[in-house]
Amino acid sequence: MIRATLWGGIFFLLGLALQFAWIEVQRRLSVVQAQKSYGVGIDVEIKAATPPMGGCVFLVLAVFALFLTWGGDSLLFWSLPLAGGAIGLADDGMKFFSRSSEGFRSLAKLKVQLLVCGVWTFLVFLRGDLTLWPGVSGPVWLVLPLALLGVVGMMNAVNITDGLDGLAGGCFLIALGPLACLIPGSEFNLLTIALLCAIAASFLFYNLHPARTFMGDTGAHFLGGALAALCVTNGRLLALIPVGFLFGVELLSSAIQIFTIRKLNRKVFRMAPLHHHFQRLGWDETSVTMRFWLVQAVGSLWLSALFAALLDE
Repeated sequence: MIRATLWGGIFFLLGLALQFAWIEVQRRLSVVQAQKSYGVGIDVEIKAATPPMGGCVFLVLAVFALFLTWGGDSLLFWSLPLAGGAIGLADDGMKFFSRSSEGFRSLAKLKVQLLVCGVWTFLVFLRGDLTLWPGVSGPVWLVLPLALLGVVGMMNAVNITDGLDGLAGGCFLIALGPLACLIPGSEFNLLTIALLCAIAASFLFYNLHPARTFMGDTGAHFLGGALAALCVTNGRLLALIPVGFLFGVELLSSAIQIFTIRKLNRKVFRMAPLHHHFQRLGWDETSVTMRFWLVQAVGSLWLSALFAALLDE
């Protein structure tokens, strides 16, 4: 615990310094991201001028963390968020060089995610850690696809949630609380959670409204991969449900909106994902973010307690 606390503090200070320097570099190089033409249309000029690739610092810190926690568990764990971050970095790079709000085509991006996450999930299976919950097993033909769906889904869910200042980063930090109670309290897990907390908190320092930087697809894919890796490598695939509660709600809102528009030719929400719906209702950005943090805290804590009570009996 002392080691985790010490290194968590060091990584937080290092993250603050690296993010500050990276923000200045992006500004000097005029690294900006075109805003979506179909976006919510609020603070467009401000957000368009905000450096969008803060997630790159996540990757640098994760490499340090990989060597700090070096071992079999470390290599398997950190490979997923790093691979997810690399996919996001390619997407962010395409947006920057094309001066467009669109990077990967959706289907092409999904194929890459399925390939990368599929290989990682299979490696976890070969190591024998792929279970729904300790004592709750299932056939390989069921658990393996569910794990792949959960990993890819979490990456995309965090990415979809990353639409307001501080929203995704804050929800990620909140998720680490109940997750720390659901997975074994090994030295590796405690140190990893402390490092992830430091990485996210040092970014959130600059991402709170009004944001000085955004995490981009790089950071969102990294954070989603980190949450998925913590659940899956500890044999608790079902923990993705309570831990990713708000992220799942956001993903579901987008899925519902797409389905109803295409099949019923009507909208359920004024705009998806859900946080934009409330913006269209007139809520200011900070109000939406803080209330969504509250929903994430209550939902993840309540569901985590319920899952633990039902599955640990």
